[in-house]
Amino acid sequence: MSGPAGLRIEPIGERALLITLGDRVDRVVNAQARRLAAALEALRQVDPRFGRSIQAATSVLVPFNPLGIDAAMATTIVAGLAESVARGSRGEGVANGGDDEALDRPPIEIGVRYGGRDGPDLAAVADSHGVTPEKIVELHTETAWTALFLGYAPGFAYFGPLPPDLATPRRATPRQSVPAGSVAIGGDQTAVYPFSMPGGWHVIGRTNVRLWDLGRARPNLVQPGDRIRFVLAR
Repeated sequence: MSGPAGLRIEPIGERALLITLGDRVDRVVNAQARRLAAALEALRQVDPRFGRSIQAATSVLVPFNPLGIDAAMATTIVAGLAESVARGSRGEGVANGGDDEALDRPPIEIGVRYGGRDGPDLAAVADSHGVTPEKIVELHTETAWTALFLGYAPGFAYFGPLPPDLATPRRATPRQSVPAGSVAIGGDQTAVYPFSMPGGWHVIGRTNVRLWDLGRARPNLVQPGDRIRFVLAR
């Protein structure tokens, strides 16, 4: 099923629907995805036939109970919410790159040690763009990035979208282990590895900031929609 520009709804098996709001990652579409996920969570609170939705950069997966509601009716209900969110997201706040509430808060600062042993791929990223490593660091630190969505591992937030002069395709060969705290670029997004884990992104630096900590009331340092800024570690 299709609707307003870029909106598609398709079944994923017999128990879920995938709502796609656009075909490329940008802040407007991502803000719509976050608002739709919030609307679906509100729906779940009053209609137990729907499960907890999962938001990605430009889409939302919504589970439903096929014993309580058929796919056609679930699609109709979800489509109404999606179209309402799409219409309501054409205001100035989203058009300028995000939710008004997130724009009002100062960005979370993450201190980074760039290059050297902490950023073994910084020089290769710079070479691929025909610039100096210092220029890549400048580009990476000059903008407050948006947390587009969470995934892959607890605390792993996808920040972006990065501009073409910073976006870099994934490594041809992934590493079996990327150190915790590694700051990396993959495609048009950047992230911090919360744990030591396999990864195929280009590591350009490292931070001591913990994006996932069970000792905090909210283990995730950031939530979708939050803004972060990478700064040179003192």
